[in-house]
Amino acid sequence: MLFQFNTIMNSILLNVSSGAGEAAQESINVFSMAQNGGWIMIVLALMLAFAVYLFIERLVVLSKATKEDKSFMDRIRDYIKEGKIDSAINLCDKVNTPAARMIEKGVTRIGRPMQDVQVAIENVGNLEVSKLEKGLVLIATIAAGAPMLGFLGTVLGMIQTFFNMAQTSGGMIEISSLSGGMYQAMVTTVGGLIVGILAMFAYNFLVSRIDRVVRQLESRTMEFMDLLNEPV
Repeated sequence: MLFQFNTIMNSILLNVSSGAGEAAQESINVFSMAQNGGWIMIVLALMLAFAVYLFIERLVVLSKATKEDKSFMDRIRDYIKEGKIDSAINLCDKVNTPAARMIEKGVTRIGRPMQDVQVAIENVGNLEVSKLEKGLVLIATIAAGAPMLGFLGTVLGMIQTFFNMAQTSGGMIEISSLSGGMYQAMVTTVGGLIVGILAMFAYNFLVSRIDRVVRQLESRTMEFMDLLNEPV
């Protein structure tokens, strides 16, 4: 069996060498190459499209979350010092960002013990962060699952190749009968790696943006608590 496999590989190399001139004149069509990958390439394409959708949707949400008027906290400070609690709440509703919703909860708790105010703000902050992280688990799943799915296509392609070898009688094996399975094996591997790498980069980028929002929320919380502790 080993001798037969070596003979097949030598035949493939000779065939590739003899057809190098013709192959140089041809270009690989990505679409046709994906078609040769079989049904696994369809699944990978759907996973890629879903990951792109989640990435764009989360990116839009995070971009809105990081936008905030630089004078927001100054106006909140002025309203609180003037006793205009309703105006402060209306301003938070108008800004409508995660930080503004946290501050709004703190404003509604003014007059209670400081520990209660801080706990209320932190609870809202945890809810806001969990909303921002929505969909990241799916992107991480695609990043981890796409290469495994591509590897599954590789195994299936090699199984098909060896099945065709086993079905050949008389010891004469046509290269064309083996190239399909080997082609599928290589294409699915590349497809799985591409989808997995892109999803991994998208996941890490979104995580870094969420960390930025978290730091912003922590900064606003500390600023608001300091505001409440300022002497009248």
